[in-house]
Amino acid sequence: MNRNLFMMELKRNAPALIIWSLIICLLITATMMIYPTFLANQSKIMGMLSIVPKGALQFKGITNFDDLLSVLGFYAGNNLIFMMVLGSIFAIVLSSGILLREEYNRTAEYLLTRPVTRSEVFFSKGAVIFLWILILNIITTLAGFISIEIVRTAPYNVKAFFMLSFSTFLLNLLFGTVGLFISVLVKRARPVTSFSIGLVLVCYFIYTISKISQEVFFLGYLSPFRYVGVDVLSSSYRLDPWNLAYFLGLTLLLGISSLRIYRRKDIYL
Repeated sequence: MNRNLFMMELKRNAPALIIWSLIICLLITATMMIYPTFLANQSKIMGMLSIVPKGALQFKGITNFDDLLSVLGFYAGNNLIFMMVLGSIFAIVLSSGILLREEYNRTAEYLLTRPVTRSEVFFSKGAVIFLWILILNIITTLAGFISIEIVRTAPYNVKAFFMLSFSTFLLNLLFGTVGLFISVLVKRARPVTSFSIGLVLVCYFIYTISKISQEVFFLGYLSPFRYVGVDVLSSSYRLDPWNLAYFLGLTLLLGISSLRIYRRKDIYL
């Protein structure tokens, strides 16, 4: 890994991290501040929710409407989408452009003629992706934890909260390597941001449909979102070993494949 390149990419991508962190933290905090009002008017709100099909909430990890009365259930049902979807969009947009940027800006010739190998370029930029995704998840997890602590009226499963947060980190990291893989497959530098964002949204749509309709439940296995355990109120909630293997295995496979392709890729200067 090249230290100078690593530090340059950290500075270059810092504004994006700050903006995305602020947006997600504000959404989480604003949503959790509604929880006391929700409890104060629970009879009216639960009456309105009773006409909503159960499938509409099941994809959020809510097995019954009473789950929303728990501060952790309320958090999972209303805030998880921010970390799962917005966090993944941040990760894939960052990673899909970080290698292609040199071709966009016509600086690939300067960079690749320096005493730095392609492997060093890849690992330096890959380290930035990992670090920024990790920091985003730490910041937003702290925002969620502090918000829960402020509004909670009863004890909750803190361990389940952090396990859920770790699962969303693995999801974001997977989409980060997906973005890298997409970028090394592009033969000529062209925008892939729209495609990357669309991919995340399509995966989430497939996951949503599979949770709502039992007829297409099997489609959920095609989406990475399916492997994030969201049933945080279950007494047996834990990090499923198979889901963990899925995230780590696929992330490692995509990362290694991206490196191998990038080493042999024709860079258009």
